[in-house]
Amino acid sequence: MLDAALDGAREVGAETELVDVTKLRIEYCNGCLCCRQTGKCRIEDDYQELIERLRAANGIVLSSPNYMSGITAQLKTVFDRSANCNHEQYFDGKYAFSIMTAGGSDEELVLGIMNDFLKETGASVIGGVGLMRVRGPSGLEDAIWRARVMGMDLVKAIKEKRIYPEQAAERTAWRERFARTIKANEKNWKHNYEFWVEKGWIKP
Repeated sequence: MLDAALDGAREVGAETELVDVTKLRIEYCNGCLCCRQTGKCRIEDDYQELIERLRAANGIVLSSPNYMSGITAQLKTVFDRSANCNHEQYFDGKYAFSIMTAGGSDEELVLGIMNDFLKETGASVIGGVGLMRVRGPSGLEDAIWRARVMGMDLVKAIKEKRIYPEQAAERTAWRERFARTIKANEKNWKHNYEFWVEKGWIKP
């Protein structure tokens, strides 16, 4: 399904790259809050390079099988390390969608975990594609087709600079709420605070 999505994106002119997080060395977040103060995680592993690759992209596709009504531990570890992706809206202006596979349940739940992360980090989410193997061989064929079409639509959304009014309103409301948290942590979250001032989201 992920291959089909990338094929669809390439078909309409995109350059694509597949990153398998299970092959990267990404350690657990230890809650030190250094990223909020300095803008960088102090753990030396493959995480920072991964994030820079994502930040360089115009579109993002997340993909995971259903592991116990959730995503894989490796992808969850990436999410846990990504407080600054949320606090500084790293994926603002990007477009994204998610893909999941499962034996027979929790399609919307698992897609929601990935899509919520994307929305919370600033991306505009165009949808999601799930495969439930209980639907049989025809379900697999349909899911592959839908993934390919969504890959094509992702590129179109980027080119059109498509606006999703409901998601845009949610981002605006979040920034208004979170501005109070940023201001309250001016000294402890120095990098976050300076970033928000530079963006014009708060006044010094």
